[in-house]
Amino acid sequence: MRMKSVLNHSAQALAEGSLIALLVVGLMAGSVFAAPGGGKGGGKSGGGGTLNLLMVTDANANGLPNYMDGITFDVTKSSTPQYVGVRCWQGSDFVYDSYVGYYEGAWFANYFTLGSRYWDPALDASCTARFFTYSNRGAERITATTSFAVAP
Repeated sequence: MRMKSVLNHSAQALAEGSLIALLVVGLMAGSVFAAPGGGKGGGKSGGGGTLNLLMVTDANANGLPNYMDGITFDVTKSSTPQYVGVRCWQGSDFVYDSYVGYYEGAWFANYFTLGSRYWDPALDASCTARFFTYSNRGAERITATTSFAVAP
């Protein structure tokens, strides 16, 4: 009898763990597979926010984002936790995806370093930044987007 009880408890724990994993993957997939949007240049608003690119580090001092430069965004402030997500592609290759919080108490810095192990430093990249909050159900509520090029 004792063995059966332990097995039932283990099966229940495995089922609960699997459900949690599926929920997490579902939330991540909704974010990862969202279609890139935005206009060209800075600050296109999608309903209540602004998003303007600023250079943090500019290795070649040209005032434009290049591979491994640091960027941040001047965003409209709110009492709601807000985030910016940056995604970059080189052709059809997805090479960069990063998020930062723009609110007091955010656990991470609010800048991006434009590079990854998937990024070919000899090629241009096309990037899109999304300014958003999360809904009660974990969906992104995008309030502004902007697209920009990153040179080698």
